[in-house]
Amino acid sequence: MMIRKMPDIFSKPLPEHIAIILDGNGRWAKKRMMPRTFGHRKGAYNLKDIAILCDEIGIKELTVFAFSTENWNRPDEEVNFLMTEPVKEIRKYLDKIKESNIKISFIGRRTKIPKELLQLVLELEEITSDHKGLHLTICLDYGSRYEICEATKIIAEEVNRGKISVEEITPELIEKNLFTKDLKPLDLLIRTSGELRISNFLLWQLGYAELYFTKTLWPDFNKKELYKAISSFQQRERRHGGLKEEKK
Repeated sequence: MMIRKMPDIFSKPLPEHIAIILDGNGRWAKKRMMPRTFGHRKGAYNLKDIAILCDEIGIKELTVFAFSTENWNRPDEEVNFLMTEPVKEIRKYLDKIKESNIKISFIGRRTKIPKELLQLVLELEEITSDHKGLHLTICLDYGSRYEICEATKIIAEEVNRGKISVEEITPELIEKNLFTKDLKPLDLLIRTSGELRISNFLLWQLGYAELYFTKTLWPDFNKKELYKAISSFQQRERRHGGLKEEKK
């Protein structure tokens, strides 16, 4: 039996900002004849492991798609689980989170999520605000179209007040009004479970990011899978719209 070596990802620059669409929790559970909520619980634990791993290897930022603006259309039982279970589980680990080096932020709409979950969101942001390690951004009740609409409203209001002119609206100004304004440019997007679509996630930010799709379901996405994704990123030539520089 041939044993495949773990890819060497440290001989080339690492991506500074990785985003992941955490897909496949329900299918992972179904394969085991368990309810979808069982898969979501396993997926949450896996997010903890992958965040710790990213911090250890030197990734600066990790942004994950946890719950979309469209996920409210899922069965009530599943939505209720996703809105309440994190509060119970995360509170068990608050001391460890506070002692860690990982900074946690949340982006997305905050008007629909339950009060207890919102309180936990604010608490996690507060107790990790000074942490200097990996910056983990969790997209909760997030949709990229909603994000861009909100940025447009802010800019339109500035125009209405006469603070800026229409001619002063630039891509840079739009970026400064997105939820991700404090994050580094996105380098690599990973989607698990084999689906080949973006699902309204970071549409603006994906402009020059590299895309990596794997059939691995999110609960099974481990160190080896992360290294494979990073290795694939490192083998690509990133020109950002330019041409390859020819050797003289």
